[in-house]
Amino acid sequence: MEIKLIKGDITEQAVDAIVNAANPTLLGGGGVDGAIHRKAGPELLEACKKIIERIGSCETGEAVITKGYDLPASYVIHTVGPVWQGGESREANQLASCYFKSLDLAGSKLLASIAFPNISTGVYRFPKELAVDVAVYTVKEWIKAELGNTTLQEIRFVCFDDENYVLYERKLKENNLV
Repeated sequence: MEIKLIKGDITEQAVDAIVNAANPTLLGGGGVDGAIHRKAGPELLEACKKIIERIGSCETGEAVITKGYDLPASYVIHTVGPVWQGGESREANQLASCYFKSLDLAGSKLLASIAFPNISTGVYRFPKELAVDVAVYTVKEWIKAELGNTTLQEIRFVCFDDENYVLYERKLKENNLV
């Protein structure tokens, strides 16, 4: 399993699946979510509407999958991260669930590569350093649990800004993952 750290735009990643930091309606929004919807084209919104018609909403910590449409990625895994409320509302567990369930979904679809944005660290105000700790720990634990029973060969952390990139670089080195 290869873990990569990239500074760039997640909508430009040529991987099997990119992860969208979505809101519960899956109807697009600001930040990563809006950028993914704009780049993927109107078919993504229509696919998301069909999912919401079926399930009502995507709960925090859950993940669903659609095609990637006009993106270089074949699929988009939509996950709803927690809104930071001070840390007393199980936000770290909910964020870990976003990563774990996204990886499980990619594995169940027999995908080889996945790219994650910095889930919940924008308008949801999750502290960036804690978010990095949760992301790296969860991915590391998921890899250990799979023990080679997955088709995933590459996991990317894609950081749009320098601050997140530096935090990820440090944490990945501490964990001997890059």
